[in-house]
Amino acid sequence: MERHKVHHLVFSSSATVYGLNSKSPIPEYASLSATNPYGRTKLFIEEILRDWSITIPESSIALLRYFNPVGAHSSDLIGEDSQGIPNNLMPYITQVAAGRKEILTIFGNDYDTVDGTGVRDYIHVMDLALGHVKSLEYILNSRGCDAFNLGTGKGTSVLELVEAFELATGQQVPYQISNRRPGDVATCCANPTKAKNKLSWEATRDVVEMCRDSWNWQRKNPMGYLSSYIRPCD
Repeated sequence: MERHKVHHLVFSSSATVYGLNSKSPIPEYASLSATNPYGRTKLFIEEILRDWSITIPESSIALLRYFNPVGAHSSDLIGEDSQGIPNNLMPYITQVAAGRKEILTIFGNDYDTVDGTGVRDYIHVMDLALGHVKSLEYILNSRGCDAFNLGTGKGTSVLELVEAFELATGQQVPYQISNRRPGDVATCCANPTKAKNKLSWEATRDVVEMCRDSWNWQRKNPMGYLSSYIRPCD
């Protein structure tokens, strides 16, 4: 990078760097910590990039802390194809709706939230993509290393997301309640004000659109990208 004078970077970080911070909406200046190996890698790389930016005065770095990206491209050609048991909620919901999984497991319904299930800040993947474009524009005209939350600032519980999916798609999603997972917090939502003020970016797509686009991808590609190889031309 130094040999080729690469001094502008956009890093895909994550809201996991906030650890078990329970005060939502979370601003970028909140305390940072790691509760799992994935979050630790994000946290370490952020620290490396901050140090690197100090040694290279002309550098410019945007650390993008994603919250919960969901959805798919409206063409139905690009979507989330989780293998095995999905780690994230939306692909689990779509696979249950498509018949690939029998039932959705909801981990905990005794949190201090609107309905007892965990609340998260879901952001459409296309809004996330636009956040990258705005970040690229920003770092080409700035110096230093700065972090930005990419989220909507609005929380949606697990049950609210299931309900929104059923309303948007007409598909039923059977579910069962299980015990809490270790390390999960009740609520995790972004404060996206900084991204709006400095990047001129904000999320515009709502949960209904996220659900609709996720389902359209799954419906057109019931077995994920594997089925795309044998999908007839439209």
